[in-house]
Amino acid sequence: MQALLEELKILNREQLAKRWQECFSVPAPNLSRSTLLRQAIAWHIQTQALGGLSLVEKRQIQSGRVKPVTQTTAGSRLIRVWQGKTYLVTVLDQGYLYENQTWKSLSSIAKHITGTPWSGPVFFGLKKSSK
Repeated sequence: MQALLEELKILNREQLAKRWQECFSVPAPNLSRSTLLRQAIAWHIQTQALGGLSLVEKRQIQSGRVKPVTQTTAGSRLIRVWQGKTYLVTVLDQGYLYENQTWKSLSSIAKHITGTPWSGPVFFGLKKSSK
């Protein structure tokens, strides 16, 4: 499995599209970027080797009873798309890593990104807005 994952790193878009076809039995989406193809193929390889979701997890997803993650642990990554740009924050033991800088709070990162005060947990989808 590790060798297959490593190989993905060096494949070009055309090679990734071919691998996509092999994995999913459908052509790769025309406008999808290599990064997306690479990640989806890697996911497929890992689920084939390690197993996918359990039957209970699949049923929870289908029923809509999946609870959102509200607590983070060190190493977790938070992703937010804001005005067409993707922002990635890594949770540390003490604070958050964003743009190679350690921040004390998610709210300070959200304010930096948007230019206006935001609840960081709301901005990054960890908590619903009270509005």
